[in-house]
Amino acid sequence: MKKTSNIELAVALNENNVPETIHWSADDTGHNNSPAKAFFLSLWDPKENNTLRIELWTQDMTVDEMKQFFHQSLLTMADSFEKATGETNICEDLRDYCYHFADKMNILPAE
Repeated sequence: MKKTSNIELAVALNENNVPETIHWSADDTGHNNSPAKAFFLSLWDPKENNTLRIELWTQDMTVDEMKQFFHQSLLTMADSFEKATGETNICEDLRDYCYHFADKMNILPAE
């Protein structure tokens, strides 16, 4: 029998359907009902040849946290794309853009 693993997201919404809390659990990770302030979920739909996505964040996520979240997500995408495709040059370009993004958002660590 093949092993399966589950990932669960629980989003509590206020009366205006704005996320108040996000909790997630994932088998084999040690995360069980762990809090989060935001998530991006992207899925590839092979029938439509298109990306399906859900992007949510809680009402208490700050702009500064969102800047960091986007920056780190972009860097992670570069790493994942390079691992999946071996396209080192374009991934280095993406990482350069991430540095530019962080500079423009004033989130670079102080030197």
